[in-house]
Amino acid sequence: MSELRFQAVVLDLFDTLVKWSPHRLPEMEIGGRRVRTTIPGLVPSLEQALGAAFRLDAFLEVYGAVIAEIRTERLATGVEITCHERFRRTLERLNVGIVGASELAERLTRTHMAAVRAVTAAPPEHAAVIPRLAEHYRLGLLSNFDDARTGREILGDTGVAEHFEIVVISAEARVRKPHPEIFRRVLEGLRLEPKDVLFVGDTVREDVVGARAAGIPVAWLSENKGEYPAELSPPDYTIGNLTELPKLLGL
Repeated sequence: MSELRFQAVVLDLFDTLVKWSPHRLPEMEIGGRRVRTTIPGLVPSLEQALGAAFRLDAFLEVYGAVIAEIRTERLATGVEITCHERFRRTLERLNVGIVGASELAERLTRTHMAAVRAVTAAPPEHAAVIPRLAEHYRLGLLSNFDDARTGREILGDTGVAEHFEIVVISAEARVRKPHPEIFRRVLEGLRLEPKDVLFVGDTVREDVVGARAAGIPVAWLSENKGEYPAELSPPDYTIGNLTELPKLLGL
């Protein structure tokens, strides 16, 4: 058995357990660049709801500004702002006199998230790790994701969701990693002390810095991430990807 003494392992979702493949999304031109995006799928609902008042260029301008605003809010406060809220703000700022902005925002959210889910999956070798871990550890999942329903659906798509005792998604928690509150929720749900949990994730700021600030040991997934920033405290452990976790734990 491993010399690493933990009672639970908590995983990040995106780029840890599952991979999303944006290159499979539709392509369109935005700001003079060809980009992969869910927006083509949103256009029919927008045209139906807004009629002659709908202008794609105006929508893109406002939507881009709202995304930038939300990014700033998240960094400054650590709060989560949902996908629904992103679309609601955009619709309200288009100045087209729309009635039922919240209902349309929900329709756009579901369309957008269906497209995200369609290009997201757990590599079989990642999914295969989970039952092995579950034989020895309690398992949890902690994800920054702005739609809890889709986050849980994506986890369900992996085929290994039943092994996770606790699932915390930022859209439900209303805070995001690296905010210490979202890590505390996981610890409270597991009824464990920080030292008894190993957190596993791929991002430096959200996963490594966040977990360490909460006193939780962390394994950083370094594959395709470049060098770890020298100015930051290093993770407790570094592995390439999730398939290397059982070996780290001595399984």
